[in-house]
Amino acid sequence: MKKIKITQVRSGIGHPERQKKTLQALGLRRIRHSVEHDATPQILGMVEKVRHLVVFEEV
Repeated sequence: MKKIKITQVRSGIGHPERQKKTLQALGLRRIRHSVEHDATPQILGMVEKVRHLVVFEEV
């Protein structure tokens, strides 16, 4: 399975609570924090919902 690296580049402050919880569910804690996940449809959907707060790349 492919892996993706997700990095938070913008703060969740001032955004809806649902987006903040999505960042937490992805394991992101602060700006410039990165995590790696398998590229499952669930993870890709979560990344799509907060794409304005994160960047991602295939590893």
